[in-house]
Parts: sequence; C-alpha cells; structure tokens
Amino acid sequence: MTDHASASAVRQVPPEASREPARAHADGGTAGTGLLFLREEEIRLAQDLMFFAYRDFTHAADAVLATLDLGRAHHRALHFIGRNPGIAVTELLTILGITKQSLARVLTVLVERGYVTQTRGRTDRRQRLLSLTAEGESLERQVFERQREVLTAAFRDMGAPSVEGFRRILTRIMGDPARRYIDRAHARPPAARRVW
Repeated sequence: MTDHASASAVRQVPPEASREPARAHADGGTAGTGLLFLREEEIRLAQDLMFFAYRDFTHAADAVLATLDLGRAHHRALHFIGRNPGIAVTELLTILGITKQSLARVLTVLVERGYVTQTRGRTDRRQRLLSLTAEGESLERQVFERQREVLTAAFRDMGAPSVEGFRRILTRIMGDPARRYIDRAHARPPAARRVW
C-alpha cells in the first residue's frame, strides 16, 4: 500500500484491542467493536458532506416556503405539529430546542394564517395544544413531497444496507433526548405520536 493510500484508509481495530468493553446502544449497535480511528481530514470531509446534504435537502423545501414568505423555523414547527397532533407548546419547545420568544413568533404567523390551531388542555387549562388545520396539513404535505423526492432518489440509488447505515449514523450523532423521541415515536402508530 502506498503512503497516499494508507493516509486515506480507515484502520479497523479488532474488538480485543479496545480499552473499553463493548456497550450496547439505543441504535442497536455496539460500542468498542470494529472501532474506527479516523484522521482529521476524514472528519472534516464528513462535516462537508453533512453541510452540503443539509443545504440541498432543505433547499427542496425552501422553494415552497418562499412563495408563502415562510422559513425553515415555520417548517420545523409544521413538521413536528403534524407528526404529533395535539402536542403541547412546552413539548414542542423541548423538541425544537428554541426559546419561548422564538416559538411564539413562529406560532403567531402559523395561527394567524390558518395553518395551526390552538386549544386548551382538558385537564390543565393553562396548556395550549397545537394541531394542523386542513390548510396546514396541505402545506406540510407539499413540503414533505419535495423532500421525499430527494431522499427517495438517494435511498433507491444506494440500497437498503446503506439506508440502514445512514440511519444508524444519524442516530448516534443525536443526543439522548432526540434518540428517545425517535425510539418512542416510531414504536407507536402515527395517531399516538405525542411522545416527548
């Protein structure tokens, strides 16, 4: 192997060489087995890939949102409200990881334009529960269809093993609260997805 080839290769270390015992993780993988030692340039390449993939993935939705003078913050709210009908504002805040003021600005626009409806909680009247209106569902569907095209094309080109690897890597990048959300959300039927 040439020096150049060696520099770009990823060395795989057998499990017994790891200092720590293997540990099971939420994504079904095991830490300490087949451990990869990645050079800085490989990590920087991964950063580049994530940046451009995110840019182009979100661009597919931006075209629809721009015609309505809406942005990505509105899209994220529409997405998670649509995925969790009747979600409490406090739960949405936790998912999005933004301030109350930021979410208030987003929700004001969505409610005033008729995309989101708010109702009071049955047991706690101080709660505000959020759901999409018919117009909100239609808009969320339009944006979803654009992004589905991007993901479907990539998934079909790469095949099932790559799709599974893609999901596992993203799951490991997430923090524990996000992983718990994913685990719970996808363990229940769509109608029961108030899980945070």
